[in-house]
Amino acid sequence: MAIKEDLVDLLLKDTEAFNEQTKGNAEDLSEVDLSNTTIEGAVFDEVDLTSSSFADSQLTDVKFINCDLTSVDFTRATLTECQFNESILNGADFSYATLNYCGFPDSDLAGAIVREADLSNSDFTMSENLSASRFDNTTIWPDAEYLPEDFDSSYSDDLSSLKDEEDEYEQSDY
Repeated sequence: MAIKEDLVDLLLKDTEAFNEQTKGNAEDLSEVDLSNTTIEGAVFDEVDLTSSSFADSQLTDVKFINCDLTSVDFTRATLTECQFNESILNGADFSYATLNYCGFPDSDLAGAIVREADLSNSDFTMSENLSASRFDNTTIWPDAEYLPEDFDSSYSDDLSSLKDEEDEYEQSDY
């Protein structure tokens, strides 16, 4: 396993060498800052990127295969033709991001944040737990054919469902 700083440097200077270096290795790139970068053609295969940042980055044809992307920051990033295969995206933040023709087969999106994101051209049909993601009425979803059958993309700001159960059963003595 290589040192994080060396791998990041290699990724930014020679993507092909990075892909060769990391192929078949379970690398740890957790908590690395890749914000404001342009990355094209990188393959992250079984890489731990937990709590890393790709904020304000341009990612093109990047593959995340069986990666841990828990709490990764993709805010304001532009992702084009990226694949998230069998990856964990719990708590990943795609707020204000644009995803063009990205795919999420067998990826877990529980708790992913997609507020004010443009997902209109991406494919979520084979993703898991999209219903447990956090979105708002400004999130732009793809057509229904690119969403899981059980997913409802309509947004409701009805907070009555969040009412504290104690309040419901508590009786006042006054």
